[in-house]
Amino acid sequence: MKPKLDVIVVSTRPGRVGLPVAQWFRDQALAHDGLDVEWVDLAEWNLPFMNEPHHPRLRQYTHDHTRRRSALIDAADAFVLVMPEYNHGFTAPLKNAIDYLVHEWTYKPVGFVTYGGVAAGTRAQQLIKPVLVGLKMTPVVEAVNIPFVSQLINDGQLEPTESLTRAAHTMLTELERYEEALRPLRQATRHPLPTH
Repeated sequence: MKPKLDVIVVSTRPGRVGLPVAQWFRDQALAHDGLDVEWVDLAEWNLPFMNEPHHPRLRQYTHDHTRRRSALIDAADAFVLVMPEYNHGFTAPLKNAIDYLVHEWTYKPVGFVTYGGVAAGTRAQQLIKPVLVGLKMTPVVEAVNIPFVSQLINDGQLEPTESLTRAAHTMLTELERYEEALRPLRQATRHPLPTH
């Protein structure tokens, strides 16, 4: 069975550029063929800001929306965040989605597809890394960083350069390597899902 990769669309803004970027990357991941690809859209999740009364490390979730997200993230073996940069940082919906959970993220690799203007979303990428490392996730070095992304969008689709396609392939290959290396840690520390 192939490892499961969640491609997470981080932007929730109406008319977001992140949707065609994420759709393009999902196609790259499907063509790569080493991973079972799952689509996760934070706009569709529409999570309220943290409304669980217990610390997430306890996994004593009181809301169905949290239990559903917990099961989805727990089942994943690796992640790619498709993310913009807002005011030199990452988005509040992303931080909120991360903070709902703890153990479900642990010992899993994470890659980045960032986009923006001249900085290509790289400042947001660097700022989110300490948050992810704090959850025992492993950011891969290889990334897809898309500068001046609006110039590559035509009729609602991303028209990537050859270098972006190469970068996507390289990152996916590294995610597979890291996922395999981290698998024994995940298996040894697997926390059972609570029964409700």
